[in-house]
Amino acid sequence: MLRLTGPEARVLAAEAIGTGALVSAVVGSGIMAASLTQDTGLALLCNTVATGAALYVLITLFGPISGAQFNPAVSLVLALRGEIGWRTAGRLMLAQVAGGLAGTLLAHAMFGLAVLQISHHVRTGPAQALAEGVATCGLIATILLGRRARPEALPMLVALYITAAYWFTASTSFANPAVALARGFSDTFAGIRPWDVPGFALAELAGAVLAVPVCGWLLGSDRERNRT
Repeated sequence: MLRLTGPEARVLAAEAIGTGALVSAVVGSGIMAASLTQDTGLALLCNTVATGAALYVLITLFGPISGAQFNPAVSLVLALRGEIGWRTAGRLMLAQVAGGLAGTLLAHAMFGLAVLQISHHVRTGPAQALAEGVATCGLIATILLGRRARPEALPMLVALYITAAYWFTASTSFANPAVALARGFSDTFAGIRPWDVPGFALAELAGAVLAVPVCGWLLGSDRERNRT
């Protein structure tokens, strides 16, 4: 039986709510954009701006409560680095996935669409997988290096990175397995076919894992830093 203390429950709730709000922003802004214009580029721009703005707000608000991970790839990296335990990471991932799915349903409900949907938006192939690996590796690097360089600016750094990655990756930078899964249940502008999700998730996790030793080497050890 799962028993949680007050602080643990608040952390998991923050991760679920934050991830849900992020997915609602991604899916909802995609629905709104597609309803306002037939220009795919303009719709993507609207989707990008809303997502970046939402990320900045959510990370700023939830950072002090849970660290504002909102992403199983981030939780995995923190566990690999020994910053959180594996059991904690597993619980965080479950909360993120549950919150993300709820966020999709909420976005549909807000726009009067069928709440339960299956996406038919094709996103597959080696280029898409490579793009997701690059996007997630870059996101993790932004977090790990940003915490050292400008910790107070981390919400803005992450928001700006994702805003940019929407446009320099072929996949429009999901960079988050929980978000990818949630978008599999939205047959809208932001959707992805559920059977394309595993490829995205594997590429995202691979990119996240790759970032760990690279950033570790760039940052150096405590002993090396003390010498400089």
